[in-house]
Amino acid sequence: MDTSLLNEALASNSYDKIADICENLILQGAAEGIDFQDDWPYAIHLLGHIYNNDINSARFLWKKIPAAIKEARPEVVAVWKIGQKLWTRDYAGVHEAIREFTSSPEVQPIVASFAELYKKRMFELLLSAYSTISIQDAAHFLGMNENDATNYVLQQGWVLDSAAQMLTVKKQAVITEQKLDPSKLQRLTEYVFHLEH
Repeated sequence: MDTSLLNEALASNSYDKIADICENLILQGAAEGIDFQDDWPYAIHLLGHIYNNDINSARFLWKKIPAAIKEARPEVVAVWKIGQKLWTRDYAGVHEAIREFTSSPEVQPIVASFAELYKKRMFELLLSAYSTISIQDAAHFLGMNENDATNYVLQQGWVLDSAAQMLTVKKQAVITEQKLDPSKLQRLTEYVFHLEH
């Protein structure tokens, strides 16, 4: 089985493409009648789905992995532990599972990239869901200790109330660019002219 596309995606840090590449390789292998289960990079495949926030696909892949492989490859089980925490929305547990993760050199960059991506997703969640939040809760969601979480959000422009131990969320200004199309302006002018006369 030709895994050059997968190797290229890993080398170029295109982790968002891994799941699709793996799925296509599985279909190709099945069509050619190749027995690939023993050599399949299940940890990378699971991480591809997790990276894309496709927890359902990761869950179904986990169910398809033979029990012998789950027993023989603790790295696959460690990846699935991250998936389980995502499935149950255990935000602090996701960060904990990432910190506890020990893996091969080829998998570690994906996990590190996912950790950063997940922290950004959680920050965006806090940004959209809260106007004020306790330091403790922000640290919980961001997977950091309270000092690191406070410093992180202060760098993003949030305001700290030290007495109440609360953070005030600073909403990012949404810039919407309106493009004025001359044909639309012409139609509007004609419409207004028609209404006036």
